[in-house]
Amino acid sequence: MGHKRVVLITGANSGFGLLSSLSLAKRGCQVIAAVRDVKKSNELLDRAKREGTSHLIDVIQLDVTREDHIKEAFLYVESQYGQLNVLVNNAGYSAGGMIEKLEIEEWRKQLDTNLFGVITMTKTFLPLLKNGKGAKIINLGSISGRVGFPGLAPYVTSKFAIGGFSESLRLELLPQNIYVCLIEAGSFQTNIWNKGLESVRSKKNGMNDPFFDSIYQQAKQTAAGAQDPAEVIQLIVKISEAKKPKFRYHAGKGVRLLVLFKSILPWSLVEWLINKRLIKKK
Repeated sequence: MGHKRVVLITGANSGFGLLSSLSLAKRGCQVIAAVRDVKKSNELLDRAKREGTSHLIDVIQLDVTREDHIKEAFLYVESQYGQLNVLVNNAGYSAGGMIEKLEIEEWRKQLDTNLFGVITMTKTFLPLLKNGKGAKIINLGSISGRVGFPGLAPYVTSKFAIGGFSESLRLELLPQNIYVCLIEAGSFQTNIWNKGLESVRSKKNGMNDPFFDSIYQQAKQTAAGAQDPAEVIQLIVKISEAKKPKFRYHAGKGVRLLVLFKSILPWSLVEWLINKRLIKKK
């Protein structure tokens, strides 16, 4: 394989995963694009063909909630490439709904993908990352990992947990010259928002709930104003090429300000500001 950097990206059939696969291939990386359903990788492969990078994108089937898939992927990467320079834990989705209405099984599915999928991928591929000099693990977090939002509790919970996992992992792996990085992104134009909105709407069950309606409308407005994902893709490329990347990266309009406000304002004021925006006056 020469000196090409080997990059494994989960959830590569759409959104950040698809775009970062294409961008890193353009930079000369050997990209292993992991997708849950290979039949849905047509857009990735078509774009790679048009851009002349098909030879640098290796699509594999991998459902991060299945340990057998992850083990098979590890054995494949080990036999074909012998090392891994960058692991991008991108696969995830957003489950919505009010806590009172959500079934426990929905919580388990959310955490199984967004949290335990990341943990299992990381643990499994660590031996190959140790073979890659100055390897990086890039975890896709969210502003939802810093600030709680009503109606998105399962997703928020998973992202808060990813923040803690990433912080501990960073400190454990630094002595081994492996850099763990967390990208805390705001609202960007990816399928996760549309799917999350549909999930929220489906949990309404025909009930007349003004507060729920307000949350849903606010989420729709946020999704409508979502930014181009180019900023996040540039960050992924930047981190993958950096010698000593830092731990936390913010991406998206207002993310840094929101994190700052929460860190310095008393909770009572944060609570008042959120409710003021969501609760409509009668």
